[in-house]
Amino acid sequence: MRTAPVVVHRPSATGGRRVTVHTQGRDEILGTAYSDHDLVVFLEAAGIVDPDTVLDDPRWVEWRGGHAHHWSAA
Repeated sequence: MRTAPVVVHRPSATGGRRVTVHTQGRDEILGTAYSDHDLVVFLEAAGIVDPDTVLDDPRWVEWRGGHAHHWSAA
């Protein structure tokens, strides 16, 4: 089973979530997002067209270790 190319990892203890993209057989860290806006900026820079439309599409983005769109530490 193929997983989503973009992974938004669990919120860190200090807030924010690491974002990675799987491309060309490897994972690349895009940065730490603190909001949906940050995530959209990262995805746009990675070449995803209309990134705001894929945030809730599990074929594109996998939200791990927390609820989607939740950015602060637990």
